[in-house]
Amino acid sequence: MAGSLAQASSAPQSAWKPGTSWSFGTYREAMRQSGRASGLDEGGFAQVQARRAQALLDIEQYLKRRFGKADAEVLRAFRELPREYFHYNYQSGRAFASNAYEANPKPWAIGYGSALSDYLGQAYMTQLALPKAGETVLEIGTGSGFQSALLSRIVQDVYSIEIIKPLGSAVARIYSPLGLGNVHTRVGDGYYGWPEVKGGFDIIMVTCVARYVSPELLRQLKPGGRLIVPIGQPFKRGQVLYVFTKDASGRVHSRKDMGVFFIPMTGRIAQGKG
Repeated sequence: MAGSLAQASSAPQSAWKPGTSWSFGTYREAMRQSGRASGLDEGGFAQVQARRAQALLDIEQYLKRRFGKADAEVLRAFRELPREYFHYNYQSGRAFASNAYEANPKPWAIGYGSALSDYLGQAYMTQLALPKAGETVLEIGTGSGFQSALLSRIVQDVYSIEIIKPLGSAVARIYSPLGLGNVHTRVGDGYYGWPEVKGGFDIIMVTCVARYVSPELLRQLKPGGRLIVPIGQPFKRGQVLYVFTKDASGRVHSRKDMGVFFIPMTGRIAQGKG
């Protein structure tokens, strides 16, 4: 597979680390280190923080409705990440951090045809994947970087692939300022996965709709692993989120989960099966 490897950890000292105080000054410094304009003044930053508690409560209530209970580790991961840091349009070079923790969650365009998914959907897919400490995760479709950052707060390592080169190259810079040294990124075609990672993956999460499941991804799924993937036609309703699992003997099982709507997975998979 053609692609460039860019593992996180470029800045000598991160602007912030999860679990420590997040302030306006820290936000500005983290944005500066990531090479992006902050787009918020101190008053706007305070307004965003004022909405944060309600959004976290909405996430907890949503997960309880969907699963019967909210995974404590998923909630902790959301508490640890400043979502406004990920609200950025890379094509226009404009931050829209003032929209973070919106009352009515929705996707936001981040340029190059990609989007930051709504936070309830991201919470759902995260809990559906059953992430655990010590696990290794592959994400197909880095996008804004929020989903990979979220998973990184729970698992041991996250590998994320973005096919759009200017987006993937820019987003690769955002993890280090937050002290997220266990996120590794690559620009390339997610169809082929990341075969250099020995032993494969406990979780593979595809954050774009595929016409079918890549056999390469199924091969890289560990026994006991979970592959979460939306399947359907691009830009059409009727897409369905599937959960594939692999048992100890290597047999793959699948089940339909729920209807969804995602931007399309491009590259080889868009060229047809085979």
